[in-house]
Amino acid sequence: MEEHFKTEITAGHKLFDLHIKETFDYRDLIFLFVKRDFTARYKQTVLGPLWALIQPLLTTIVFTVIFGNLAKLTTADIVGDYQIPNFLFYMAGSICWQYFSSTLTATSSTFLSNRGTMGKVYYPRIVAPIATSFSNLISFGIQFLMFFGFWLYFVIKGGTSIRFSPMVFMIPLVLLQMILLSVGCGIIISSVTTKYRDLNMLVGFGISLWHYGTPVAYGLLLIPQNYLKYYLINPVTSIITTFRYAVFGFGYFNIKYYLLSWVITILIFFFGLIKFSKIERTFMDTI
Repeated sequence: MEEHFKTEITAGHKLFDLHIKETFDYRDLIFLFVKRDFTARYKQTVLGPLWALIQPLLTTIVFTVIFGNLAKLTTADIVGDYQIPNFLFYMAGSICWQYFSSTLTATSSTFLSNRGTMGKVYYPRIVAPIATSFSNLISFGIQFLMFFGFWLYFVIKGGTSIRFSPMVFMIPLVLLQMILLSVGCGIIISSVTTKYRDLNMLVGFGISLWHYGTPVAYGLLLIPQNYLKYYLINPVTSIITTFRYAVFGFGYFNIKYYLLSWVITILIFFFGLIKFSKIERTFMDTI
């Protein structure tokens, strides 16, 4: 009697075999991993999920005091007489950057942190970084609600240039781009570090440098005009500036550089998927 199996595991591998349908079939496992990751992050902590609010809040306060009051760096992305509270400006950039950096850091150690289960049970390995991005999205949602509370306070208080703009509908696209870019960069790093473990030591340093090269703690007007076109090649720059435009109703948006950032994001994501798919077959031999 001929047997039919739902899942067949073979050594064969195609370059563009990304297991998209198979990954969708494991959506229940993704949900379980999301629950596991979010619970484990705040397990045995006194304040629990409140840390999702405390971290960006403290970062915003430090940025406001040091970069806003002491260094007096500009918080303007475009030329004009626009009034925006420094506190709100820094929080907008901080919550976006925290999602991006935390997802990138977590996915960059996908094979190392999940080798126990990956070595015993079969499932599409891409499930782990996808779950990480979704669990961090819960934290981002909590932080966004906090940001909206402060946004509402400053709007009611008055004295700002904040206004509603159709750009607010760009927020889902900003979130999608953050997910694709952070997961793409993370799985590329995780694929390389299975063989070259030294590179793991450079991840934190590299993210710090990337942070300084992204307008989180300052506005785009700080960048000299002749260097701006090179600066905008950084895809996270478009993510941050577009998000600020969406929530404040004014800001910098250049369709050419925005589309370029999407092209870079998609290329990084698909290259990461291909690299990840190739490495997952042999990572247990080198990890």
